[in-house]
Amino acid sequence: MTGRAPDWLLRQLPHGMLAEDFFVRFVSIFQAQAETLLQHADNLPHLADPDLTPPAMVREMGRWLGLEGIDASYPEAAQRQILRTASATLQWRGTLAGLRRLVELYSDGPVRVSESGGVFAEGEAPDDVAWVVVETASTGPLSEADLVALVLDEIPAHVHAEVRVAGRVVWPQQAQEHESELAS
Repeated sequence: MTGRAPDWLLRQLPHGMLAEDFFVRFVSIFQAQAETLLQHADNLPHLADPDLTPPAMVREMGRWLGLEGIDASYPEAAQRQILRTASATLQWRGTLAGLRRLVELYSDGPVRVSESGGVFAEGEAPDDVAWVVVETASTGPLSEADLVALVLDEIPAHVHAEVRVAGRVVWPQQAQEHESELAS
């Protein structure tokens, strides 16, 4: 609540007009309308606060950070946590730590990330292709396809990825199909 009195606009009328019921009722209409606008203005500082902003704004702020979208079907607390984690890990995007933290958020459990990357002097980089393996026990609220899409969106395009959920290879699909054939 602000420091405004409930009759802030009426108080600005000349004393003689306050005695007239018509003027008081007439100005009260404008005061009610102005109060709505002032409430919006009073709330502006809180609009970008992930803990206070409306859920629709949480999802919009996620888009500002590069998230395709935060699923509106997730519980409100989860949507806010996704936004906070995305903003905290934005500086780590494309790194092992950033990928691990983001997948942990969605899978709601520990994640193991292995990779071939590193910093090498010119001419000393290995000849094999860059790779990353992401292992988690669960996909959390995501489908396996959505988890794979999340991982692929977070790693550089030239890096080969493998995603394992509960010990099963779910990406690349050829490996998954090959495992099914071997099990048959």
